[in-house]
Amino acid sequence: MKTPLKATTTVLAAVLLLILTTAAPAQAATPSTKAPVSGSLRAYNVSGVYVAGVSSGGYMATQLHVAYSSRIRGAAIFAAGPYYCAQNNVSQAIYGCGDNQYPTNLSALETYTRTWASYGWVDPVGNLSGDPVYVFHGTNDNTVKKSVTDDLVRYYQHFGAGVQYDSASSAGHAWVSPYGTVGCTAMASPFLNNCGTDPQNTLLRKLLGSVSAPNTGPLGGTLIRFSQSTHAVNGWAPGLSMDDNGFAYVPSSCAAGQSCRLLVALHGCLQGYGKIGTAFVDRANLNQYADTNNLIVLYPQASTSASNPNGCWDWWGYLGATNYPIKGGAQVETIMNMVRRLDG
Repeated sequence: MKTPLKATTTVLAAVLLLILTTAAPAQAATPSTKAPVSGSLRAYNVSGVYVAGVSSGGYMATQLHVAYSSRIRGAAIFAAGPYYCAQNNVSQAIYGCGDNQYPTNLSALETYTRTWASYGWVDPVGNLSGDPVYVFHGTNDNTVKKSVTDDLVRYYQHFGAGVQYDSASSAGHAWVSPYGTVGCTAMASPFLNNCGTDPQNTLLRKLLGSVSAPNTGPLGGTLIRFSQSTHAVNGWAPGLSMDDNGFAYVPSSCAAGQSCRLLVALHGCLQGYGKIGTAFVDRANLNQYADTNNLIVLYPQASTSASNPNGCWDWWGYLGATNYPIKGGAQVETIMNMVRRLDG
């Protein structure tokens, strides 16, 4: 189905990312940060790969998990719905996967997944059985309705994943972090909300099995700024609505050769480097846990384009190709090229 992408994506952005004025916390905690150092990705002693994301990054995280479930061992999803929810249709993305005025057609999405696995377009669905999955939805998230995220939970449960569903927080549509700069119920840039809680502890315990307390002092690792074009399937990341800059936080233990896990952390719309700098990288509360848990964190970056004015990840087909959620999808493969480089 062809749609006038420039107009419809503008509508999608308006619906999905309406910015409301909400007061910031009186005293937002200030994390220790590392200034980015220009460099390139290299291989480390990686023992397992996981994905996490919020909003469009949540949809992309699920696409990566389903397409490459033989390689990706679990997922943490904030404020998103089930795999292939938009079905290559921007209207479905708006009204089915956001407001839920249209049905999500969950049984059809499950059937697509099985069929595509039989073609080899995604990995065998049996890989999802037993995978740890953490799902977060805030009660004040009016951008992606709870019924849509409920279907994400049902989707994963259908394929046997072990799902932990956190739906009691009063959060708005955002990544929730103790280093968030806006109030818990906010729908405001940079979409890093502070609810006085630490969901990262919970999601990492779910994904990794256990977690050590975060480093609350100066960070000991290195934040690498690398060229995403080096890993882009077309050799030019901006042509895929991706920033030329990507980031990876590497703890000193991982750089020294210790066995480490890798977490791919995907920002949401209006949260990329071109919009908010390194705010998501600095305040997602992942680098602090990375330091004490032998965890490399990869931060791919989406960017704006004519068909993607708010720098979302491609979860409805705005790049014009129908293979966006499967192996061969331009952004999926570009991110996986980064993963392949890091885990050797």
